[in-house]
Amino acid sequence: MALPWLTLAGTIWLQSINGTNSNFPAYSSQLKNLLSLSQLQLNNLAVASDAGKLFGWFSGLAAAHLPLWLVLVIGSILSLIGYGIQYLFLTNQISSLSYGHVFLLTVVAGNSICWINTVCYIVTIRNFPLDRQVAVGISTSYLGISAKIYTNLVDAFFPSSPEERAKAFLLLNSIVPLVVCICVAPMIRDISSGKSRRVEIEFVVIFVITIITGIYAVTTSFGSISQGLSPVIIVIGMGMLLLAPAVVPVAEKTMERLQNKCWIRREESVHDINVAEEVGGLEIEDRCKGGDPSVGENNIGVKLMVMMVEFWLYIFVYLFGATLGLVYLNNLGQIAESRGSSKTSSLVSLSSSFGFFGRLVPSLLAYIFSKNKCMPSTPTSIAAMMLPMSLAFFSLLSSSTLALFVSTAVIGFCTGAITSISVSTTTELFGPKNFSLNHNIVVANIPIGSFFFGDLAAFIYRQQSDAKNGKCMGMGCYQKTFIMWGSLCFFGSFLALILHSRTSKKINNCS
Repeated sequence: MALPWLTLAGTIWLQSINGTNSNFPAYSSQLKNLLSLSQLQLNNLAVASDAGKLFGWFSGLAAAHLPLWLVLVIGSILSLIGYGIQYLFLTNQISSLSYGHVFLLTVVAGNSICWINTVCYIVTIRNFPLDRQVAVGISTSYLGISAKIYTNLVDAFFPSSPEERAKAFLLLNSIVPLVVCICVAPMIRDISSGKSRRVEIEFVVIFVITIITGIYAVTTSFGSISQGLSPVIIVIGMGMLLLAPAVVPVAEKTMERLQNKCWIRREESVHDINVAEEVGGLEIEDRCKGGDPSVGENNIGVKLMVMMVEFWLYIFVYLFGATLGLVYLNNLGQIAESRGSSKTSSLVSLSSSFGFFGRLVPSLLAYIFSKNKCMPSTPTSIAAMMLPMSLAFFSLLSSSTLALFVSTAVIGFCTGAITSISVSTTTELFGPKNFSLNHNIVVANIPIGSFFFGDLAAFIYRQQSDAKNGKCMGMGCYQKTFIMWGSLCFFGSFLALILHSRTSKKINNCS
């Protein structure tokens, strides 16, 4: 069927523009100057974006009772309100807007991401029940290049002055999600295809397209490579690659029409009845053999989930892994500035591009290991990602520019991978039935960790800063922070192994 692949293409387009909070480091320094903010206030704005996830469970409830297209539109409207009013304020079209108002608007904008993510997760899990980790991993990988896409658009179509770039990011964050959601909403649906089947060639094509997109994003993130290319040319190239996944549903539909033309129509109604009975019998037989993956899986509700030891282990693993990585990326602008680097946009694009591959690799490995009927548990995979991530934090203690770029790439990759793996982990631990609510509860740790770790980093930054202008320059600004983050990340990998030992009997990935 072509429709499931059309929905997958739709979720890819949605995810590619849904990382509106990930481009915050690209304009955070300019926003700090425009609003005359302290480092602590700026960090709290980054926390506010993540704080929207505290209310992500609203999107889970809405998805259970409202049409998915309506949930999608609500999410895009929240983004329009959150970022749009801030843009009007910075362009002096709204005169009175306090810091508290900006904080609340950022919370609303951050919450919009949950609504769009929830729809994407539900659609891919339901439409590809036997390959859900692969499908979810492919679609969420595009969230990793979201910051890259927005940065390219700003470079191509807006002035280069820092103040105008900050306004441009807010304008795009408010308008682009609404436009894309309205265009994609008609194709986002739960396709009840009756008989589940594993797919082969279609995923291979999607993987090839996705890998080429990631390579393009990474290569155009390096100034030495992209200097000879016009920003408009880079945007056009990215646009063509983003449209490429539509080739699969178009090809599927073409093949269906060709097959229909080749079939010989038979007029006997008895034959039609026999065919219907035969197909129905095959569907029933397949489901009895385990074709329906929801059979036999635990479907745990929120009340029971929060009482489980595995849930709290999982929360702290996520907190010391993906959440720490997101806190680092949120502070990337100030970290680069303190080290005397003027390449913040390149660093944001680099982390975004490697985050793309980080989100993609788990789905690629899941596709490969599924051939052998055996794959490592998701907690083990998370532990494997947290070890190099902890080393990257420690390598940031070096003052070299190379260490900054390599560490940022590693942290972006590992953060993206853990985020992607966590979708499957939530489903495996607590079942797919209540996924939309359960996973939004899990990711609620992000704003908590962002507030705690981010404010602690801001406090250390302020201690080292110049009393006159509040800026801190030098390696000492984040030295203690990197040691703390690296140690916590290493400890988190140990917790992930404990989670694996407790769930290895419940989650059997080898058959």
